[in-house]
Amino acid sequence: MDAVLAPRTQRPIDLVAMAHDASHYLLRPHTVVRPETVAQVAALMADASRTGRALTFRSGGTSLSGQGVTDQLLVDTRRAFTGIEVLDDGARVRVQPGATVRQVNARLARFGRRLGPDPASEIACTIGGVIANNSSGMACGIEQNTYRTLESMTLVLASGATIDSASTDSEGRDADEQLRLAAPELWAGLAALRERVRGDAESVASIRRLFAMKNTMGYGLNAFLDHERPIDLLVRLLIGSEGTLGWVAEAVFHTVPVAPLVTTGLLVLPKLSDATAALPALVEAGLATIELMDATSLRVAQTLSDAPAAITGLTIDRHAALLVEVHAATEAELADGAARLEALAAGLPLAAPFALTREPAARAALWHVRKGLYPAVAEARPSGTTALLEDIAVPVPNLLPTCEALEALFARHGYESAVIFGHAKDGNIHFLLTERFDTPQGVARYAAVTEEIVALVLEQGGTLKAEHGTGRIMAPFVERQYGAELTAVMREVKRLCDPAGVLSPGVVLTDDEQAHLKHLKTTPTVEAEVDRCVECGYCEPTCPSRTLTLTPRQRIVVRRELAAADARGDTVLAAALRADETYDSVQTCAVDGMCGIACPVSINTGDLVRRLRAETRTPGRGAWNAAADRWDATTRTAAAALTVADALPTPLVRAASSAARAVLGTDVVPRYEAGLPRGGERRSRTLQASPAVRFAAPVGTALAAAVYLPACVGTMFGAEGAGGSSGGAAGGGSGGAAGATAAFLALCERAGVTLLVPEAIDSLCCGTPWKSKGHRAGTDAMRDRVRAALDGLGPAAAGLPIVSDAASCTEGFAVQQGEGAGAPRVVDAVTFAAEVLLPRLTVAQRQGRVAVHPTCSTQQLGATDALVAIARAVADEAVVPEAWGCCAFAGDRGMLHPELTAAATAPEVADLRRLEAEGGAFDHAVSANRTCELGMSRATGMPYVHVLELLERATRS
Repeated sequence: MDAVLAPRTQRPIDLVAMAHDASHYLLRPHTVVRPETVAQVAALMADASRTGRALTFRSGGTSLSGQGVTDQLLVDTRRAFTGIEVLDDGARVRVQPGATVRQVNARLARFGRRLGPDPASEIACTIGGVIANNSSGMACGIEQNTYRTLESMTLVLASGATIDSASTDSEGRDADEQLRLAAPELWAGLAALRERVRGDAESVASIRRLFAMKNTMGYGLNAFLDHERPIDLLVRLLIGSEGTLGWVAEAVFHTVPVAPLVTTGLLVLPKLSDATAALPALVEAGLATIELMDATSLRVAQTLSDAPAAITGLTIDRHAALLVEVHAATEAELADGAARLEALAAGLPLAAPFALTREPAARAALWHVRKGLYPAVAEARPSGTTALLEDIAVPVPNLLPTCEALEALFARHGYESAVIFGHAKDGNIHFLLTERFDTPQGVARYAAVTEEIVALVLEQGGTLKAEHGTGRIMAPFVERQYGAELTAVMREVKRLCDPAGVLSPGVVLTDDEQAHLKHLKTTPTVEAEVDRCVECGYCEPTCPSRTLTLTPRQRIVVRRELAAADARGDTVLAAALRADETYDSVQTCAVDGMCGIACPVSINTGDLVRRLRAETRTPGRGAWNAAADRWDATTRTAAAALTVADALPTPLVRAASSAARAVLGTDVVPRYEAGLPRGGERRSRTLQASPAVRFAAPVGTALAAAVYLPACVGTMFGAEGAGGSSGGAAGGGSGGAAGATAAFLALCERAGVTLLVPEAIDSLCCGTPWKSKGHRAGTDAMRDRVRAALDGLGPAAAGLPIVSDAASCTEGFAVQQGEGAGAPRVVDAVTFAAEVLLPRLTVAQRQGRVAVHPTCSTQQLGATDALVAIARAVADEAVVPEAWGCCAFAGDRGMLHPELTAAATAPEVADLRRLEAEGGAFDHAVSANRTCELGMSRATGMPYVHVLELLERATRS
């Protein structure tokens, strides 16, 4: 019954969306199921074992080797299993498989701890994948990887039996005895395999050699040498098993300390051999990080905008570089480590000056050299090609011949843009290729280079997969690496754990020698906005609609699948995708731009969605474009309508809005909900009452600190809790509602700051309402009007920043005014207040405990730090929930589709409840954008106000 109850879908749009992961394999599942409980997962597994119908688990979808795709049943465990529980003041942490590494580390941060595994995909990869692939990363080596730091797990067997490896049941039986009773053949078989492995000297030697380096090829047979009890063997075998032996419902990790002090430098050497020759001494010095980059990598790095002079000044020939870091707990330790590194560097044949830096911006630029390689190559690849990121490991002494041979074979096969980089101290290197899989020649070239790489790595005593897992890509080569005996042991492990062979068949082990060449993903040219997408999934955790409809990656792959369906004449699939794309892709995208921040190749999927909206004939476009010419009247009409609605019974107004939505469409008419405020005031009226304002007049530049463009959203939506007119002053009494504009004016007056305002302010707007809906005529008309109004200010405005008081509007003005020489600087009122006003103000009344909601626009503008700084300046405690994200109110999007805001805010709401349970209720809640405040007020039940309102209240004398 539980298997039947688990939510499932067979909609074509869901199937094609989930068919794609970060690998270069593509299989379309026949069903996607999203279980909500462990019991449902167990039932699904038991049903699969009973019926012989295979299933595959998927969580973050960041795996690179094809282990997360299937043409059978796909079980999505990301949505429901996101629990994180910190134990022992951060020394341990209990996590569920859907939580990302970044989310877990954010929870651990205040304890000065983090997870041991540090994969580069930490923004999106989940704990389920970290365990399934035995993840490691840049710094953790094999000492702090998943295998070494996982303490215990709750596992589900193929039969559906569930066991907590750290538990004792009600009868006093420990986990090993529970396993013996639940799966006697498995228990006995693991014990027998332990003796079989230990009794074969050649097997023991091979295991010790291969697992002395990073190795995710095949199963973790080192478990048979490291552990005794079958339950402990099973736990360790499940680590790195890629979903083929069972499912991990929960795990407890030992955490590692975060080094608070770090210094970073770049060693540039004339030749690769010089770099590898330096490794033994650098490793002996105890460096936390040693990242290798070859000559091609350095040529790519020279194209980066912030590349350091040590690289940009080179004429690169055969050069190589090592990015090195010293981590320390104390200043003395850091000084000692830095001194040892500098002494070593002095003895190297450096091709560029070496210097260590602790300065954050300089360190970020150095790391961008390393981390920017993948996006730089991926972004520059020809349209229609696939980016392939592979990894291997060899003994460190063999690193030089391996890299030199790789460079030669890449050149021989015509992979001119291939780059080699990686974790040099571990002998673990990555290489990035681009290939076309839509031609027989491309597939043949890929097959040939794969065969040569396999032969090279094995000849050098290495492992064919160090971090990325065996998956489908290396399953045909397991026996070549391990030999017949150890491969037979692995097959017996698989038979014991999965007798029916239904858990991810074809992953890790296969009988098909050509499996790695089947189901290869092609990437058809679709749209300029998204063609460079590598389907990595880094965008997904930030997407507001990720649990409601689609993510940015999925919106892109739906477009690709549509193009492919059209090309092959599959009219049925194309029609089905188009029917659901309108709501799933277009209407429920918040176009917040957060995906662009997370994307390694800077794709803002909102650009695609805005164009699709522009190309769609929808009711209301003419009215919206006409409103741009009568914006003052439009905003006052909207304000009056909200004021009237506030005075009427909510059911009556809601019924009227629902009727209109039924006729004109849910993406045209907003839904009225209780809790919306009354209308606000006309901007000019509020401004005229303030002594801090000077309207367009012949005043000297010395009299004004900024040009002020207050947001029109304050006219349409009154302040939180306002009972009508708020006047020109910032509220009344101890807590009267003010609104951002009135609060900002009061603060400027208090600080002695004068603002210059265009006379036509009531008719001006940032253009976001039209731009977000794809209404180009209105966008262009408003842009031209704002520019004309600013030009009308004349010399008085020359060189002054433009300030607005709603973050999304500030972002809109910034886009509207453009970039480059001559473009005015646009800053948010929060940043202006933090930099200009706050130093001139005195906080007289502390504001207690404050919840802070950053917004997508404060992130885009770089204003989040200022938002938090103001909150901390006035509060006893200012708290940013770890799970904060875009609220998806997105202007009127949250009123058109309230289900989108509900889905987007659910994690943050849960996090706020946790914070209240741990630290007490919040006295205030703040943000930096009026519509975001509305969305968060609706979601949480707490009245959110602009942070400037709190600052104004706190600085009253």
